Amino acid sequence: MENENTNANTNVKNKEAHRDARKPQFRKHFQNKKKTCRLCADKIKHIDYKQWAIVKNYCTETGRILPRKVTGACAKHQRQLARAIKINRNLALLPYTD
Repeated sequence: MENENTNANTNVKNKEAHRDARKPQFRKHFQNKKKTCRLCADKIKHIDYKQWAIVKNYCTETGRILPRKVTGACAKHQRQLARAIKINRNLALLPYTD
């Protein structure tokens, strides 16, 4: 009977040790740096399809529009960029796909 109790106690201790081993010791907390809109910083009020050099930077090589999460553009400028990219695609200045 004592062997069973000691086995039960060691099993409980092993489970607790295993549970503690799975816990991460230290977690690194990174603060997300808020991206600023480069277009607002440069004080560009309106983006037109004729500003091809600016519009090209917000498009991937395959022709996809980069999201705000990646570029950090504000909502107003992102809408203007999307409109300008779509116009440039129709005019064959930018590719639909690669």
